Amino acid sequence: MTFLVFLGVIGLRSQGLLEGLELEAYDWSMRLSSEHINESPPITLVTITDQDIQALGHWPISDEMLAKALTRIQAQGPRVIGVDIYRDLEVLPGRAALNQVLQRFPQIMMVMKFGKPEQGGIAGPTILKGTDRVGFSDMVVDQDGVVRRGLLFLDDGTTVFRSLPFLLALNYLEQDGVKPEPAGENPNWLKLGQTVFRPFESHDGSYVNADAQGYQFLLNLDRGVHAFPTFSLQTVLAGEVSQEVIHDRIVLLGVVSEGVKDYFYTSQCGSLTRCPRVPGVELHGHMVAQLIRNARGGSAPIATLSDGQEAGWIALWVLGGALVGFWVRGAWRFSVVVLFGLLVLSSIVVASIANSWWIPWIPTAMGWVVNAMVVTAFISKREQQERRAVMALFSRHVSPQVAAAVWEQREQFLEQGRWRPHRQVVSTVFTDLEGFTTLAESMPPNQLWEWLNDYLDTMVKIITDHGGLIDDYYGDMIKAGFGVLTREQSEEDIRRNARDAVTCSLAMEQEMIRLNTRWQQQGLGLIRMRVGINTGPVMVGSLGSAERMKFTTIGDAVNIAARLENLQKDVWKNEDPNTVCRILIGETTKQHLGVHPWFLTEVGSVMLKGKTQSVPVYRLYLKGTEQRVP
Repeated sequence: MTFLVFLGVIGLRSQGLLEGLELEAYDWSMRLSSEHINESPPITLVTITDQDIQALGHWPISDEMLAKALTRIQAQGPRVIGVDIYRDLEVLPGRAALNQVLQRFPQIMMVMKFGKPEQGGIAGPTILKGTDRVGFSDMVVDQDGVVRRGLLFLDDGTTVFRSLPFLLALNYLEQDGVKPEPAGENPNWLKLGQTVFRPFESHDGSYVNADAQGYQFLLNLDRGVHAFPTFSLQTVLAGEVSQEVIHDRIVLLGVVSEGVKDYFYTSQCGSLTRCPRVPGVELHGHMVAQLIRNARGGSAPIATLSDGQEAGWIALWVLGGALVGFWVRGAWRFSVVVLFGLLVLSSIVVASIANSWWIPWIPTAMGWVVNAMVVTAFISKREQQERRAVMALFSRHVSPQVAAAVWEQREQFLEQGRWRPHRQVVSTVFTDLEGFTTLAESMPPNQLWEWLNDYLDTMVKIITDHGGLIDDYYGDMIKAGFGVLTREQSEEDIRRNARDAVTCSLAMEQEMIRLNTRWQQQGLGLIRMRVGINTGPVMVGSLGSAERMKFTTIGDAVNIAARLENLQKDVWKNEDPNTVCRILIGETTKQHLGVHPWFLTEVGSVMLKGKTQSVPVYRLYLKGTEQRVP
């Protein structure tokens, strides 16, 4: 069952049915995880706003205006400049001026869009063709419109292109002596500084058959901690930007106008709600910042577990759900434990994200909850079946308290729906009525049945109130046991059970006196009761077929109790007819009574039917009734 739940979760996941939920959970984990604590990244943004476009009076900005802005920025000594504005075509006037600036300042990187023109691709400036100063601006956008991955390389089968953020990071880090190199564990992987960038694969994390084209990596951006210094184009052209925010830094120039529609959603920001849209130039800046931070060892890209590790993680929680289903009882406790488990799981996932590891949450949580519910339902159904078995064995033979105790300890008593046979020291009580046959012959059937049920209901209540268990009925005969349900017995338990059997029998005698008073008022004759009690080891278990089963006790001690009840019954008929009850006990029962408030007379050692040696027998009276002794 647990295995089927695990297979079901893995099956749903492999078909991509959980991908959307998992990505949403990933976004939540990103937003909840602790923010990076780093110094501000060396990046400054120069943005062309709607106000700039209105001031210029046209869009796109001319080559001349772009050349002027780049010259102003270059004059303040940036380490590298990235231009997130396409310039495949001339925007007159000023193409010659722009070409001159690009030739003069090799630290300026321009942008392109990957692909052939007929496929939507946009080339970089013609003057930079064949150089390594043009990077693509393409973003990897998931189906829900969120950017969760970055790109380092793309290739068209003949040429490898670098992304603009990667190009800017490489040029910046080059002066620090950091260069890309093959990773030691896999020469096809890229190592930049202190970090190895394992290429994203189509089934990493919660993705199913994702587009893994190029060399991708999972983003691990500064989540809203550092805002880049940002200045408008007009501010730069007016010379109002201080040198300290540009010198030896990366400057990114791009558009933030709503009309250009260069905006993206990410899963990483300082808000618990859905992250607001980010302009493309700012998103490039965050990617550059991550690459520099990773290269310097400040953090790592988000890593994922292998397929086997993820399956093992999910299986562990599915198994945990099974344990909850097996061991936790009660709706309230079950809910608390399951919710606590989800809280622990969520904490682990969020803490892992904060440490750059993506651990599955949705399939794990689903396996935990579903399997806990399934196992609980299975256990509940099994318990219902076992409870029915217990009730079928005991029915109305014990008190509700005893039945509840048996049910709570059912693992000790039941085995495959049957009572687990065992040896037990029990005080067995047999009762039978004298004169019942004559009464039965004189009564109409309905009246007889009503009378007999009245008698049995009364006696059964007395027996169960004293802790006895009704073993069987034979017409008016009752068989009961005291100590049947005490698995771990001490000497004190055995003595207490013997005293309970005697106390119960005397209570039955008192009730017979009251019943006879009522019956005689109804015109019935005197009904007398014989009781036999014996204490000793018996076998306790279930006898019968699967269709019809009976719980009982068997053994020599039981046989002696039955013989005591029937002993010399013809002799007793000649005793005082006003004596409504005779209680005989065996030697072992007498020994276990210890100091007691009752009066015993020795009947003598008598030969019981089926015995080869005589058995000491005693008659029991309440103290104060010694005058009854014949």
